[in-house]
Amino acid sequence: MLPPAARLTRSQDFGLVVRRGRRAGRPRLVVHVLKPDVPTLDSSKVGFVVSKAVGNSVVRHRVYRRLRHVVRPALEELPPGTLVVVRALAPAAEASSSELAADFSSALRKVLR
Repeated sequence: MLPPAARLTRSQDFGLVVRRGRRAGRPRLVVHVLKPDVPTLDSSKVGFVVSKAVGNSVVRHRVYRRLRHVVRPALEELPPGTLVVVRALAPAAEASSSELAADFSSALRKVLR
């Protein structure tokens, strides 16, 4: 589980990150990142979007759990106050955790350059 302070929960926050943040796409997921304009002490937050295009409820939840496991260690390495949205694409349903981790780290490196 992610701690409550590390979760994006409001629809407005998701929209803000997707609209104003930088984006990097990979075959199985898209990562949106919005860095703070001014330095802050707030913790970094992450949100996940796993739509019905990925699969049924069981498959979506499995993908969500795998993504959560992949993202958790990266949260501590992000600059404070960074907001991240990870959107799973349909191929994520058949992907292993290691494939999702490779896509996420690659996309995150590109966005944070």
